[in-house]
Amino acid sequence: MPGGLSPSTAPSSPAEPGEDGADGPRLDSAREEAARVFALTVEEVGAGKTAFPLPGAGRTVQRFAALRDVAERDLCAARLVEGHVDATAILAELGAPPPAPGQRWGVWAAEPPGEGLRATTTGSGWEISGLKQYCSGAHSCTHALVTADTAEGKRLFAVDTGVVGYRPVPGTWQALGMAGSDTPDVRLTEVPAVPVGPVGGYLARPGFQHGGIGVAACWYGGAVAVARTLREAAQCRADPHTDAHLGSVDVQLHAAWAVLEKAGMEIDQDPDDVAGVARVRSLRVRAFVESVCAHVLTHVGRATGAGPLCHDPRHARNAADLSVYIRQHHAERNLAELGALLARPEPRP
Repeated sequence: MPGGLSPSTAPSSPAEPGEDGADGPRLDSAREEAARVFALTVEEVGAGKTAFPLPGAGRTVQRFAALRDVAERDLCAARLVEGHVDATAILAELGAPPPAPGQRWGVWAAEPPGEGLRATTTGSGWEISGLKQYCSGAHSCTHALVTADTAEGKRLFAVDTGVVGYRPVPGTWQALGMAGSDTPDVRLTEVPAVPVGPVGGYLARPGFQHGGIGVAACWYGGAVAVARTLREAAQCRADPHTDAHLGSVDVQLHAAWAVLEKAGMEIDQDPDDVAGVARVRSLRVRAFVESVCAHVLTHVGRATGAGPLCHDPRHARNAADLSVYIRQHHAERNLAELGALLARPEPRP
């Protein structure tokens, strides 16, 4: 699929949930639909019907394309699928066993201000207690990789979500956009945990930067889905202003996919980041794709008006989901980090 507004190759969208108009049933149904697509996709991966190649293994562009395609269908499902395939890559990079058949993994590593998680040793291993925020797939993941504080520093652990002591906190995910991603806080109380990699290993590995670009591929797929509404409007009625908006959106999407393709090829050429450019690459790609998504949201809205947002439930969800998902980019904070790295490069060890 080219990088612009070619006809969609994504599977047809399922029937829009929540037709009774009540917010509660609609949001519950969005979560259930995302979980269903998540489970089906992981099952297809296990059966060899769908592939998300490991980053840096020679087919990173194909990995990004697979994430894009899921996101074009359903951004919330893509958030869950991206977590599972990211966990698979992390486990491989840090020398841990891969997910077993039937398991669905998440990566819960956000570290906002607050209580957080604390891991301590016991006579038989490790256990974790505390509160972890932004746990996508809290009700549908069977396992998760979580970051937690230890006496030696921050460390990554694997936990089973089916044990006593694991509890998603009701009412902590109130989002309308990305409602289906099921991302509440989770309370862990003396939950058994298995360390994955060394202290600091989660952030220090090159794959952390590669994974961040995979998230941008999901953003891109969401933008393609939003832009589809504009293309359909232009096909229905000839109007120079609508056509101009479509042309502007297509140029930006074409450029964004070219950037993602180039990043994928560069990762395959230097998967271990010997050149030390992975962080700069990730910051550049994520910032550019985020800006393209914002451009798409603006131009589609200006071209089509309130109608699709008010009367097309699928488009309304796509636009709301994308608006929330791209906020994983930290805006000027990330741009300032990029500028500092360019102006004052960190010395290589």
